[in-house]
Amino acid sequence: MKIQENRTFSQLKVGDKAQVTRLCTVDDLYAFASASGDHNPLHLAAYDGDGDGRPEAVAPALWPAGLVAAVLGNVLPGAGTQTRRADLRFHAPVLAGEELTAFVSVTEKREDGDLTCAAEVRRVGDNALILSGTVQVTPPARHLNFDSVEVPGLIVQRHRHFDALLEKARPLDPMPTVVVAPEEPNSLGGALSAKSNSIITPILVGDPEKIAAAAAELGADLSGTEIIEAHSHEMAAHRAVDLVVDGKARMLMKGHLHTDVLLRAVLRREKGLRTGRRLSHVFVMDVPGMSRPIMVTDAAVNISPDLETKADIVQNAIHLAHSIGIEVPKVGVLSAVETINPHMPSSVDAALLSKMAERGQIRGGLVDGPLAMDNAVDLNAARTKGITSQVAGAADILVVPNIEAGNMVAKQLTYISHAEAAGIVIGAAAPIILTSRADDDASRLASCAVAALHAIANKGKIHG
Repeated sequence: MKIQENRTFSQLKVGDKAQVTRLCTVDDLYAFASASGDHNPLHLAAYDGDGDGRPEAVAPALWPAGLVAAVLGNVLPGAGTQTRRADLRFHAPVLAGEELTAFVSVTEKREDGDLTCAAEVRRVGDNALILSGTVQVTPPARHLNFDSVEVPGLIVQRHRHFDALLEKARPLDPMPTVVVAPEEPNSLGGALSAKSNSIITPILVGDPEKIAAAAAELGADLSGTEIIEAHSHEMAAHRAVDLVVDGKARMLMKGHLHTDVLLRAVLRREKGLRTGRRLSHVFVMDVPGMSRPIMVTDAAVNISPDLETKADIVQNAIHLAHSIGIEVPKVGVLSAVETINPHMPSSVDAALLSKMAERGQIRGGLVDGPLAMDNAVDLNAARTKGITSQVAGAADILVVPNIEAGNMVAKQLTYISHAEAAGIVIGAAAPIILTSRADDDASRLASCAVAALHAIANKGKIHG
């Protein structure tokens, strides 16, 4: 707990100075909009004021003014200070991503017991003047030493990483995608949402009457959408794979059928989509408050993978990370501990995978393990444990020991941390969009975007 100390009128003198420095982030501006009710799109990266095609988030004028208030209320004079009057001029806009320093100095001790203070806010780096003026305040009546007040951290529940992936996918040509058995509203609605966002061109394979009923429930118009008849899920899965093998589609999307039915068709010996690598599932998760998307693998396909399978799981995930724009993905192989314990097989496998990457048996990323969950994703936790690693505290990819652990991690992030999750299966000759009935439209849309980016990045390649 940080100890704070304020100063009374008698303890202050003309010329006393203080300052604070703060980085302005987009999340700060969303929090300010929520608290103030000012939803001006200029402040929320939704208005392209200069016409350059890139909306900037411009801080409201009262945001840098709030930094002056932070100096007055926290440092000089400190706790108990009341602002009576402010005369401020705003000289330059503040953009999200800029760091600012607020300066306050006492210029007059008034006969009525108030102080007049000069205030400035300048941008760190070029020292540009953002704000200047004077503030009249009443200093605290009593001198106090006290523990600083703990303010709970705020997490803005928005999914900027998925927004960025959608922006990457939308300019691409819509990806021909076979949707297998979209025979209820959720699965059909996800495909149609991706179509309306120009991410996929769906080919619907299944029972035409059930598909029509699902469309009617959604109020959707299927005119112009190709529908291929298949009256069983097994037949739908095999016809869907045929379309990919014949080059009429580039991706598969699971509808209202069991995953194992679809994957049996994908892995069939004749005219299947095998590549020689194990299939694996990856959740790409947009966790509010995290500076990067987090990938979790494998939480849906491989139940209890051995070392060889885990090597394919890691390599598949690295390829997917490349596809969504992570040039050198950092892979944290999880266990319950960050040291090797011969009685804990997951810790041994993690160490072996790390060494395999060092020797070039796994390529394209940095692999480290064993790591516990905390020191894989949190830099302070890694430092506390004394772990020196390029991956620890900064992992992009979390490789779990088995399907139970993966399921728990992914659902905890979804239901407790309010993450959105995109899910695809890779390792086949075409990406497979694998969504569940519980997924909302945002997750289904993001899954299509991730799969489309992966299909484009791996065009002509035979790997996941």
